[in-house]
Amino acid sequence: MIETPRLLLRPHALEDFEPWYAMFSDRDLFRFIAVPQLSREDGWNRLLRYAGHWSLLGYGMFAVFDKASGELVGDVGLADFHRGLGERFDGFPEASWIMARSTHGRGLAAEAVAASHEWLARAHAPARTVCIINPDNAASLRLAEKFGYRPFGSSTYKGGPYTMLERLAS
Repeated sequence: MIETPRLLLRPHALEDFEPWYAMFSDRDLFRFIAVPQLSREDGWNRLLRYAGHWSLLGYGMFAVFDKASGELVGDVGLADFHRGLGERFDGFPEASWIMARSTHGRGLAAEAVAASHEWLARAHAPARTVCIINPDNAASLRLAEKFGYRPFGSSTYKGGPYTMLERLAS
């Protein structure tokens, strides 16, 4: 478990499914992300995939909780999603973040992203991490830039345009 001033981050647990699925059912939250509306079955399988990352790779996505309320407010971490975007992308830890709309504008995403990257650097020390962001998602692009991500290419993923970004270890 990681604790920040306002958040708790930990690997997902089975009891997270209902609040996690409710967050993933907010379609406005996904306007820039190529994620279809998840059925409960697909959502369950995604949660199990998150657990598999930790079991097989030793890193993965964190469930993010607001310390004050105890509510699940996001998914943040690094994973290997095997997106098929080429050798310059696949095989590197991929940063990913999504926070409930109630958190937007409060700096909580930056707090969670910082904590997950600091943890990964201590635990695994990767030389490079990557992420993909829709070029219209200005908020995520700003957040990526804040953490040292720089564009290195573009791609189409699930029918949408994406900027591929990388962050080199310092």
